Amino acid sequence: MNKTYIIAEAGVNHNGDVNIARKLIEEAKGSGADCVKFQTFKASQIVTKTSPKAKYQLEVTDSSESQYAMLKKLELDFDAYEGLVSYSKELGIDFLSTPYNLEDISFLERLGVSTFKVASGQLTELPFLKALARTNKTIILSTGMATMSDVFDAVETIRNEGNDDIIVLQCTTNYPSDIKDSNILAMQSIKEACGVRVGYSDHVENNYACFASVALGAEVVEKHFTLDKNMEGPDHTCSLTPVEFRELVEGIRNIELALGSKIKKPAPVEIENSKGMKRGLVIVKEINKGDVLTEEHIGFKRPLTGIPINMLDSLIGKQVSKQMFVDQVIDYNCIIW
Repeated sequence: MNKTYIIAEAGVNHNGDVNIARKLIEEAKGSGADCVKFQTFKASQIVTKTSPKAKYQLEVTDSSESQYAMLKKLELDFDAYEGLVSYSKELGIDFLSTPYNLEDISFLERLGVSTFKVASGQLTELPFLKALARTNKTIILSTGMATMSDVFDAVETIRNEGNDDIIVLQCTTNYPSDIKDSNILAMQSIKEACGVRVGYSDHVENNYACFASVALGAEVVEKHFTLDKNMEGPDHTCSLTPVEFRELVEGIRNIELALGSKIKKPAPVEIENSKGMKRGLVIVKEINKGDVLTEEHIGFKRPLTGIPINMLDSLIGKQVSKQMFVDQVIDYNCIIW
């Protein structure tokens, strides 16, 4: 059974506070996530000071505040990361972070991260992808706002740098996103077109899209994670709380159990139950020793003992070796062969 890799996307939900970041790591581990992921950036390097907020950000934060001012408050001091990585190792949960610039890549490499996650907005930044590819680390690509052509170009850019360790996530860039926009089947199209491992990055308020992705073969599932939906910040309202995230993990693990394998065979308990559930051949009309069996003498009843039903044709016209009564099982010793 393949186990889905579940990422708790803490992102910027630490609100710039290292203590909240540590608590997010604790709660992600307690919720059953395989990985906790943050975002590594300096606001001054990713957005202009006059850049407007995205529509969803305007709806959940101060509309008079610029995107730069908002992100500046959400920066996590680079000096804090080493302690967070160590704390994650101590608790036994993987640590990831999304870089946004070459400086971020170098910084995270020094921290020893094993994987880089690319946000949807950076999918079409091919020079950035080249730099990531040269690290020879696993690269997870989110594909919100992208066409199949965009995805293909991104994958080929990474491969052309000699890195084929790529996982592509179907994603819808809206927070929260409507379940009808999830388009989970596109995940399978990406797998076929690009020859990559695939998964799903979810922003839907419920877990149905996540569950569908696992049933359709997602190897990675990512969902935003917060301590409290009512905290100040752009992503808290579309994130899962620890209790909700635990429900997501439990649902995914149960779906994995349900999926089983591609081999069609009875479960051990079914083999045990089959004798009581399957029918065998029995006498339904009394017959004397030496008489010839006809169809009117034979019926199908549980349990399955004696001669299997599929041998019925070979019994018709045969003599019985003894007198037989209604409901008596027809076994091989009852027939004169």
